[in-house]
Amino acid sequence: MAHKPLRLHPEAEQEYLAALAWYRERSPTAAKQFQNAVKQAGRTIQRAPQRWPFYFGDFRRYALHQFPFSLIYREMIAEVVVFAVAHGSRRPGYWKDRK
Repeated sequence: MAHKPLRLHPEAEQEYLAALAWYRERSPTAAKQFQNAVKQAGRTIQRAPQRWPFYFGDFRRYALHQFPFSLIYREMIAEVVVFAVAHGSRRPGYWKDRK
C-alpha cells in the first residue's frame, strides 16, 4: 500500500525549526537526535496514520519519546498534514485553528 505524502503546515515547520535552533545552540548532538526523532516520527505516521488515537477533534498526536514534543497531525484525503510540532508545556490546542 502506498503511503500518503506527509507535509508540515508552515507554522509547524517554524515550530520545528525554532526547536531545532534551540537544541543546536546547546548541543549539536541533541540537535541531530531531535532532527532524527522528528524525521522518524514522520515516517512512522506516514506508514500508519490511523494508529494513534484522536487527540482534539479529528487531530491525532504522536509523542516523541526522547523530547518533550508531539507531532499533531490530521489525515486528509490525499496527504497527512502535521499542524504542530508542539512542546509539551504549551497550551493544549493552540494550533487547532490552523488551516
